[in-house]
Amino acid sequence: MQMDEKSSGQAASAEPSIAIIPISLALAVVALLLFVGLSEEILRTGTDGFDQAIRAAVHAHSSPALTAFFRGITNLGDWMVLVPMCLLLALFFALGGMRRQLQLLLLTMAGALFLDAMLKLLIRRPRPVPFFIPKPSTYSFPSGHALVSFCFYGLLAGMASLQLKAPWQRAAVWAGAAVVIGSIGLSRIYLGVHWPSDVVAGYAAAIVWMGAVRAVALRERKLPGTGE
Repeated sequence: MQMDEKSSGQAASAEPSIAIIPISLALAVVALLLFVGLSEEILRTGTDGFDQAIRAAVHAHSSPALTAFFRGITNLGDWMVLVPMCLLLALFFALGGMRRQLQLLLLTMAGALFLDAMLKLLIRRPRPVPFFIPKPSTYSFPSGHALVSFCFYGLLAGMASLQLKAPWQRAAVWAGAAVVIGSIGLSRIYLGVHWPSDVVAGYAAAIVWMGAVRAVALRERKLPGTGE
């Protein structure tokens, strides 16, 4: 009887955590759609000026060496690279019996994929004319590279930092992740395949979604019988 009550309590406690997932995805979509709707005039005028100024400033510092660097860096946010990395990480978690980490990885990346695809289809913003690489076939807003890299490398940094005791080690991990994430976003602007506001929007969506993932992770750690 006590076991039944305990199981029921765990199931009831888990329900709010599960409910956070679709609600947070919806909030991320609604928040960005509201931003775009309220800023329609800015997107046509003011933001165009902002985007063009940033693009011009970044492009003014272009060089063969930087182009080669950013062409390499941008691949770190491409699904062609991230999918194999996710599969290897998932296999590592599965073989190591790290069920919670595996679930968080799958949840994080599935949500990132959904947000990127949904927002692109809803907003349908045309891409700018690229500088150095072919124009992608998908829509521009938000930057999928910025969104997905923030989620993936942010998750890795969070998981790694939990295993470290020294504050400077945790700070170094987060700093490294920030550099990678920021460099990927900058690469999309440098290469000319995204407007700067696309990159900002990608980070904004990722922040909302990762906040939800963090809430789920913290909730699960507090559930009876799930502590490590």
